[in-house]
Amino acid sequence: MVTVTAEFLQGWIATLMWPLARILAFIAVAPLFNHRALPRNIKLALGLVLTVAVMPALPEIPPVTVFSMSGLLIFVQQILIGAAMGFSLRIIFTAVELAGHAAGMTMGLGFAMFYDPQTQGQSTAIGQFLVVMAMLIFLAIDGHLVVISTLLASFSSFPITAEPYWGLNAYKIALWGGQIFSAGLLISLPIITALLMANLALGILTRTAPQLNLFGIGFPITITLGFLMLMLALPYMMQPVQKLMYASMGFMQEIAHPAASGSPAGIMNKM
Repeated sequence: MVTVTAEFLQGWIATLMWPLARILAFIAVAPLFNHRALPRNIKLALGLVLTVAVMPALPEIPPVTVFSMSGLLIFVQQILIGAAMGFSLRIIFTAVELAGHAAGMTMGLGFAMFYDPQTQGQSTAIGQFLVVMAMLIFLAIDGHLVVISTLLASFSSFPITAEPYWGLNAYKIALWGGQIFSAGLLISLPIITALLMANLALGILTRTAPQLNLFGIGFPITITLGFLMLMLALPYMMQPVQKLMYASMGFMQEIAHPAASGSPAGIMNKM
């Protein structure tokens, strides 16, 4: 006769719940995994499958009751670790969307904004196009496999512990958030520069010939030039976006392995 004690049941629940909290927090924040087109049942099933796969390799779980205050703190700790790893990956997709937003607004497509259910905010058509392109690049370089392996490896470098200090560097994660603006500007810089020169030329033309209707000729010129520059710059965007992908996955591995040295800027320079 098999006897199930309360200690055995508590240990089994802790071994399942705490890793599941970290993995589900990552899935809820990381792009592509948290896409609204995926049903919640699929996301939950993916989290359960990954948790069951990593359970045999988990380090020793602290002997803490799950429903105690210490157990609740461990639960919150796992959520923060998973969310931080997902946030480090989401930065790059947000930078790509910002690049598309800046390019679209400069082209005069500010009216072509629609509600994006993924971000729950307004987004431009150019931004959504670049985000889809970034997702395809991410899948092409097997980024989804790399981040899943890094997430599972984080249970060795960030073991489940009841200690208040567990090595997560919030300041370094905040600095990595600055890549949204620098990377977004660099990606959209060719289009913005060409449109700035076109606007300067239109301004000079308006001063020399005031009878010309600036709104009648300027709007078609900027839209046409913007799409032309996007078509010409799109093949050259692949390399910097792919470089940012590798940098993001490298920073995610740095979060998962806190003993590794380096900074976000250092990771970018090595790529």
